[in-house]
Amino acid sequence: EADPDACLIYNDNKVEGAGLPHNRSRKADAFYHILKGMIDRGVPVHGAGIQGHFNAAGTKLGRVPTPASVKRQIRRLGNLGLKVNISELDVRISKLPENDELRTRAQTQIYRDILTAALTEP
Repeated sequence: EADPDACLIYNDNKVEGAGLPHNRSRKADAFYHILKGMIDRGVPVHGAGIQGHFNAAGTKLGRVPTPASVKRQIRRLGNLGLKVNISELDVRISKLPENDELRTRAQTQIYRDILTAALTEP
C-alpha cells in the first residue's frame, strides 16, 4: 500500500534552463510538458527535481545555462503548482586550464549564479 501523504517528485537532468537559443532548452521544454500533461490527467505529482551537472568549460549545447533561463524554468514549473527542487548540483572544472585560481573562480561563479537564480524564485 502506498503512503497517501507521500510527496511525489519527477526528477531529471539537463532540464534546468528554459528559453535558451539553438534548441538548448528542448529537454527542459519536454520536462515541462510531461509534468503539465501529468497534472492535466490528474496524476498525483507534487514536485519537479532538477539535476544540474555542469561543465565550467562547456560550449554549444554543453554550456552552463544562464541564470535567467534557470529562473524561467523554476517559475514555469512553480506556476503548475509544483514544488521545485535542485536535487543535484555539481560543476566540473577538469577541462579548464590547470590554474587553481581560475578553476575556483569559475566554479564559484557558476554555483553562485545558479543558486541565486533558484533562491530568488518563490
